[in-house]
Amino acid sequence: MKKIVLFLTLCVSVSGAKAQNDIDVLLAAGIEDAERFANDYLAPGTNGAIHSLNANWFNSAKVKPLGGFEISIIGNASLIKDEDKMFSMNTADYNNVQFVQGPSVQDVATVLGENNPEIFVEVEYDDPIFGSQTVELSLPQGIGDQSSNLIPTIFAQGAVGLGSGIEVKARYFPKIDNEDVTFNLYGAGLQLEFTEWLPADKLWPVALSGLVAYTHLDGSYNITESSGIEGENQRLENNTNTWLFQLAVSTKLPVFNLYGGLGYITGTSESDLLGNYRVTNGPLTSETITDPFSVSSEVSAVRGTVGLKLKLGFFRLNAEYHISEFDALSVGVNFGFR
Repeated sequence: MKKIVLFLTLCVSVSGAKAQNDIDVLLAAGIEDAERFANDYLAPGTNGAIHSLNANWFNSAKVKPLGGFEISIIGNASLIKDEDKMFSMNTADYNNVQFVQGPSVQDVATVLGENNPEIFVEVEYDDPIFGSQTVELSLPQGIGDQSSNLIPTIFAQGAVGLGSGIEVKARYFPKIDNEDVTFNLYGAGLQLEFTEWLPADKLWPVALSGLVAYTHLDGSYNITESSGIEGENQRLENNTNTWLFQLAVSTKLPVFNLYGGLGYITGTSESDLLGNYRVTNGPLTSETITDPFSVSSEVSAVRGTVGLKLKLGFFRLNAEYHISEFDALSVGVNFGFR
């Protein structure tokens, strides 16, 4: 579980993750049931990460002139609402799963939440010798600590002016590749200032521009230690792609400026549970399942942005807030020329 959380927080450690089982826990009930649960369990986390990835693509609607540049260290965070920490699990939608106690519809933890107390389900399977049998399992926990109120991201970003109201941008997080986690993030954007193309643009008190930006994230996370099922090469792989389309407006003062805009976020996150899983059916038999399932979630949301920027020579500082399905906040420390 900690490695899944690592994906959601983009390599910000969550030491409080306490899961005793992982998203493969329901494989004993069959691939269809396990896939249904994993989709509902992961979606709030991956959707929140998409919103976090799209913050702070701009800190002004005024693009840089030819040769002007800015290098930034940016920290973003999506805010997690209470409804994102739980989802309604209806066992009538499952083939072989029932709650041990309580009604057939209960709120259970997503990857961002916590089951307190633990929630147990009864999984039914067919034993070739003893017939229909059941086993009791604990549903996986989510992050389940104070860090669950945020989904943070951090990366470096650069921007350079090409002249004629055009600015290009790129963002990057250094690749991580170790025994447990492989992670990669990059993105690119294009900003066009419309007021730069208007007559007497120097007389306008504000700048108006449009922005298109793309971000890619992929990672592989070894879940063998947290899995309750024997097997080999057990891992969760994720591939996330997201686009931002943004209209931006800002003041054009020498030191302190306000900016904001209206944007549209779209993105898809695909997660694949891969490897070999030996699901035990009773004391005598077991079944090996290879690469059990893939789940995905999509985001399509309008967002509003408000922000402020302080410019003192080469040093710039900006902060902004986004209102959308997942509200987000962001801070940037910037160094630039012109």
